[in-house]
Amino acid sequence: MIKWLLVALVVGAGLLVWRSAAKANDAPPKTGAQAPVFALPDQTGKTRDIEDFRGKWLVLYFYPKDDTPGCTEEACTFRDDWHTLTAFGAEIVGVSVDDTPSHAAFAKKYHLPFPLLSDESGDVAARYGSLRNFGLLKIAKRNTFLIDPRGRVARVYLGASTSRNSQEVIEDLKKLTGQ
Repeated sequence: MIKWLLVALVVGAGLLVWRSAAKANDAPPKTGAQAPVFALPDQTGKTRDIEDFRGKWLVLYFYPKDDTPGCTEEACTFRDDWHTLTAFGAEIVGVSVDDTPSHAAFAKKYHLPFPLLSDESGDVAARYGSLRNFGLLKIAKRNTFLIDPRGRVARVYLGASTSRNSQEVIEDLKKLTGQ
């Protein structure tokens, strides 16, 4: 009995160490760092990569799941603020681990005027420290990255608010662009 208890403790401690080491590798990029590269299909199947947005501000937001209440609120808030954001020379791009057909249905249903990228493997979300990996189940964290025209991370919004994220980005764009 005691022998099995000790084995369980050792295995449990090993899992905790492994999990904390894995989390250390999943840190989001810091402000001022070069934004991690990506090349992913959007809801139309067109591959988009970070170089497509060079010379513009990029609002890259990660979200858990298409057509769920919080994700819908966030996407629709970005949609409603799209004209304001584009007036700053910003492009908006959503990323989740959902597939392209799911993104297409979500974008059509809510008239989203910006690309939704399909990161089914979760590789890009992981590079941005925005992936919850439960083995077979992967879900993107709700994080947003404001990337400057040179491809550097200007702002990081971890655990972004579904209702306020777009306005936070607008306020930061005002400060960063001097408008």
